[in-house]
Amino acid sequence: MTEREKFDFINSKRLAYLAEVPVNWCPELGTVLSNEEVPEQIEKGFTVIRKNMKQWNLRITKYADRLLKDLDELNWPNNIKELQRNWIGRSEGASIKFKTISSKLNVEQDIEVFTTRPDTIFGATYIILAPEHPLVKEITTDEKHDSIKSYLEKAEKKSDMERTELSKNKTGEFTGAFALNPFNGREVPILIADYVLANYGTGAIMGVPGHDERDNEFARKYNLEILPVVVPQNYKGDELNKFAESIKNGERCYTGFGFSINSDFLDGLNSEAAIKKIIEMVEEKGIGKKTVSYKLRDWLFSRQRFWGEPFPILHFEDGTFKALDESELPLKLPEVESYKLSGTGESPLATIDFWVNTVDKQTGRKAKRETNTMPQWAGSCWYYLRYLDPNNEDTFCDREKEKFWMPIDLYIGGAEHTVLHLIYARFWYKILYDLGYVSYKEPFGKLFNQGMILGEDGVKMSKSRGNVINPDDVIRDYGADSMRLFEMFMGPLEATKPWSTKGIEGLNRFLNRVWRLIVDENTGKIKENITDEAPDDRLKKLMHKTIKEVTEDIDELDLKFNTAISYMMIYVNELYKFEKISKVSVENLILLLSPFAPHIAEELWERLGNTDTIAFVPWPQYDEEYIKEENVTVIFQVNGKMRAKKEFKFDSDEHTLEDEALYNENVKKFILGKQIVKIITVKNKMVNIVVK
Repeated sequence: MTEREKFDFINSKRLAYLAEVPVNWCPELGTVLSNEEVPEQIEKGFTVIRKNMKQWNLRITKYADRLLKDLDELNWPNNIKELQRNWIGRSEGASIKFKTISSKLNVEQDIEVFTTRPDTIFGATYIILAPEHPLVKEITTDEKHDSIKSYLEKAEKKSDMERTELSKNKTGEFTGAFALNPFNGREVPILIADYVLANYGTGAIMGVPGHDERDNEFARKYNLEILPVVVPQNYKGDELNKFAESIKNGERCYTGFGFSINSDFLDGLNSEAAIKKIIEMVEEKGIGKKTVSYKLRDWLFSRQRFWGEPFPILHFEDGTFKALDESELPLKLPEVESYKLSGTGESPLATIDFWVNTVDKQTGRKAKRETNTMPQWAGSCWYYLRYLDPNNEDTFCDREKEKFWMPIDLYIGGAEHTVLHLIYARFWYKILYDLGYVSYKEPFGKLFNQGMILGEDGVKMSKSRGNVINPDDVIRDYGADSMRLFEMFMGPLEATKPWSTKGIEGLNRFLNRVWRLIVDENTGKIKENITDEAPDDRLKKLMHKTIKEVTEDIDELDLKFNTAISYMMIYVNELYKFEKISKVSVENLILLLSPFAPHIAEELWERLGNTDTIAFVPWPQYDEEYIKEENVTVIFQVNGKMRAKKEFKFDSDEHTLEDEALYNENVKKFILGKQIVKIITVKNKMVNIVVK
């Protein structure tokens, strides 16, 4: 793909565009905030309001289906994948038009609603518009002007997350206008409510309080009619009537599937058939269509900050704009002694005239640079690619290096990045894939979420609580190796656990034991009992078993760093019991320890007479011959339930194990008089007898 073809590809998808969109605006910080940034800034005492601003957006919604589908191929925690699915929020349904009736309207207007349950349209008793919906001001009657204006001002001060919180008290306001149900001509009131978002679906919903929990709560609060139009399949006669009556009285809300009632031509159809039928009718009448909607919104890509990647865009006096030529890149921020907020809603860059005002080198036309900057996510979406080829002056990454190293085998990060960095990074990478810059569809093969380290009081570390642990202090007192080792020894990597000063003291003592095992404290030389002799069988067995256990525990499939350290502790304790210690046995200890405590390992490695740095030494290998157990316990099962167990010599043959299982007195009780279907035998572990 040529550079021109790549440009045409981006342009055809309109992946970057300017649009007037509702944003979270913080006047004190002078910038737009993402929904996820809002709670933190409010907690700090900053004001956040909703307002419309012209902003750069990236059309991540073009990739919504691929972002969903490709999750299935990733070795990620299921809860993280589910969070991403929910964030993308793919919903199949229908968009349907309702005609409006308002004393303010001179011409007929339609309100288009989106619903995932079009089969419930006969139960719609009101319409709700998002406060930002463009029709709100057009249809609001004079009598309702003041109350609507007041409500809009309050809604402006809430973030999308606050507005859609399920537990929040639902609020709304009547516009004074009505809409006509297109299937029964029923007049229903049009209200506004902040739990409906302008950027989801059409920004308008039909309220069906009998069959939606939020609509039900809203209807009961404002005494709006509730109509039952769906009941469970197994309800008939009096039972059906009682169930429908309980919906009508607001005693229950039925959100499941079943069959339609009180719905004219849909009556008696099951929900799946009713949905199909109503969509056919909607399309036939020309008042709507089958639609797929997403909770995922296009990525608001502008920030009004000085620091951030500047957009390489020139704006001309006639309102047109263009991208800088590739030869003019990279565009860098201006070097200034200080900068200040613009006070106009623009970035501080807008106040730096010598940078903003420029001339297009290709046409000579006067122009102004784009003064918004990109969010921090712009860099975090693809930094890992630059690591592969950091000194390349021609491109961000050589294709052969990218093909060799990518995708990332293991990505360790906090769960807080689930719906920000991770979705954005996947989107960014897919664009690069479509453009032919990278070789794979996904950047991160396996994801692992590490747990959080709490303060010693068991609470999240916070300056205000005074429970923050300063790493510099810990390193000063105990050394970097002790800190690294303790953090990996505290518990499973994925677990949240409290810091313990006593715990790090214990790990510091362990490292001192390793040092004293090898180095004479008086002379600083290697101890005389460490010899070049080959280890005896007992030491060989201990050494190879330790290598095996540590190797398996630090494998990317397990990441059991805490138990790996425990095995090394056991090994060190055992080594102290030998009068003479083979040099190879302590060298292997140091190699195993080196990823955990690299500084002490490197020092000991050199003192043992090695000249190469330990980082380039191959990982030790274990010999299966030395890790065999002399005896093993084999369990006997019947239909998967343990009924007995017995010790055998290691690697006893399967026939011996099966015979012992069949003639075991306790097993006999459960197989007597029954047909044996098959016997499953796993050497050194178990015999499972499957019976009818």
